[in-house]
Amino acid sequence: MNRYTVAVLVRNQYGVLNRVTSMFRRRQFNISALTVSQTEVPELSSITVLFDGEELNKEQLINQLYKLPDVTSIKELKSENSISRELLLIKVANSAETREEIRAAADAFDAKTVDYTRDAIILQMTGESQRIDSFINLLRDFGILEICRTGIVSLERGDVTISKETNI
Repeated sequence: MNRYTVAVLVRNQYGVLNRVTSMFRRRQFNISALTVSQTEVPELSSITVLFDGEELNKEQLINQLYKLPDVTSIKELKSENSISRELLLIKVANSAETREEIRAAADAFDAKTVDYTRDAIILQMTGESQRIDSFINLLRDFGILEICRTGIVSLERGDVTISKETNI
C-alpha cells in the first residue's frame, strides 16, 4: 500500500467538503490527514488529503473527484517536488526529574515551549509528518498528557500552482 498526498481545489461552497470526503469513503480509502483552507482567491478552497491506497484505486478516485461539480483542479503532490508540513501541539507531564530531558528533546527537534506550568509543558513543533511522529515517540517515556495535530499542508515547489491547472 502506498501513501498519497492530493490537493483538491474546489469552489468555496456549502457541502463541498462532505461531497469530497464521501468520495474517499465510497472508494474505501482511509484518510490519515485532512486540511481545508481558503486560498488566495476567496471563492476557492484547497483541500489537502493524505491517504493510503493502491495506485489503480487512486487514479479511479481522482477521476471520480473530477466529476464533482465544485472541483476545479486536482494535483497529486509527491515528496520529491513539494514541501509538506504539519503542526503539533503536545502536552507533556512536567516533573523535576524529567524537565531537562524534555527540554533537550524539544531543542533537538526545534520544538518551542508555548506554555509551562508546574504540572505540564506544552510544546509546539512544525515539520514533516515522520519527524513529528519521531518526536511524539521520544516523548512517550515522559508522560504525554494530550496531543493535537493539524492535517498536512503541502505546496508544489517552483512557480507551478494548482490554480494554473484549473480544469473548469
